[in-house]
Amino acid sequence: MKSSVAIIGAGLAGCEAAWQCARRGVKSTLYEMRPVRSTPAHRTADFGELVCSNSLKSESENTAPWLLKQEMRRAGSLLLQCAARLEQAGVPTLYVSGEEAPDQIRLRAERLTVDAGAVHVLGETRLEAITYHAHALGARVVFVDSIQTTYTDELEGAPGNVGQVRECAARLMRFAKEAGPAVLLVGHVTKGGGIAGPKTLEHIVDTVLYFEGESTLDHRILRAVKNRFGSVDEIGVFAMTGAGLEPVADPAAAFLAGRSTGVSGSAVTALMEGTRPLLVEIQALAAKTGFGTPQRVATGLDHRRLAVLLAVLERRGGLPFGERDVFVNVTGGVRLIEPSTDLAVVAALVSSVHDRPLPADAVFLGEVGLGGEIRPVGAVERRLGEAARQGFRRVFLSARSRVSLPGLDLVGMDGIGDLARRLAA
Repeated sequence: MKSSVAIIGAGLAGCEAAWQCARRGVKSTLYEMRPVRSTPAHRTADFGELVCSNSLKSESENTAPWLLKQEMRRAGSLLLQCAARLEQAGVPTLYVSGEEAPDQIRLRAERLTVDAGAVHVLGETRLEAITYHAHALGARVVFVDSIQTTYTDELEGAPGNVGQVRECAARLMRFAKEAGPAVLLVGHVTKGGGIAGPKTLEHIVDTVLYFEGESTLDHRILRAVKNRFGSVDEIGVFAMTGAGLEPVADPAAAFLAGRSTGVSGSAVTALMEGTRPLLVEIQALAAKTGFGTPQRVATGLDHRRLAVLLAVLERRGGLPFGERDVFVNVTGGVRLIEPSTDLAVVAALVSSVHDRPLPADAVFLGEVGLGGEIRPVGAVERRLGEAARQGFRRVFLSARSRVSLPGLDLVGMDGIGDLARRLAA
């Protein structure tokens, strides 16, 4: 099987094909086919802008449109699941779709396990019509998919431009505050992973959520980066199944699933995602370089932070990395942001250099300073509690951490020199 698939044409079928490839862990490259001269129907440069809904009306089994519809039944939709469960709970919900026709949404809804009865779906992109129907329905929750396809007649410019996106978002915010419904806006993202459009879009809304995850894995992470109603950096973990997205009750066990013990360069740490402790595995590989300049590759970790830790290890720990390629990976698609995971990265690197596996029941917690000292971390009790719940019995941490927990052997260390000696012994 090829490691990458080239998909020519970024319409409905092309986008669906790319989505199915991503769910199966196959990398794909989507190429759009645009005319040299745009017609009045082309308003943006987005994928799947024009969809011929007439081709999806066929119910004959010997036609290509019928086969396409069967494939579409297998695609997933997080927003549709939310709308279905809200309707099931008796909350009037309006799902506004400017990306797909209502018939297409019905096809995708048929495969969901949640039976919500009749979910109100509106195929509309004009802002005035959206607010009118939301008022008439008395909706308490309104999904707008997406803000880049929504426009207002009172402002010139095509949907998706800076002015339209900013004005439509501001008016929907006023509508939510005056009429009372909760409004959820879906936004496109750029290649860099940020929200497409003006930065003011993130300032207008009350909460910003990112739905992310590795294409090769079955789970997805819903991450809050802005929240006026609570703490930020909270996450929700979902599993992609044949019946849609299902919440993962034990994310720590999911991220550690498939972990191999007895292999050098593997360390486990406990990080905090908001108020939730999460155990993740960090893998490191240090090998002799075959080129003049050694490589530094980090996945899930800031490469500048990796450079700092390597410099500290070489200067304070006496480990040479000048002639070694270094590769660091955080499994499960998790990103390491807080410095409390420094000690686990250092332990994985030391283990890889000496080619000695770390203890399988050990967790590493601590921030590493430029002097090689190991500093205590916050919320250590919750981290230790999660480690004990997952079956870990030993914790390497700063000697200044004043904490104890029954059933855990706490190993205090002052600096990375202590760590290197313990692991090399």
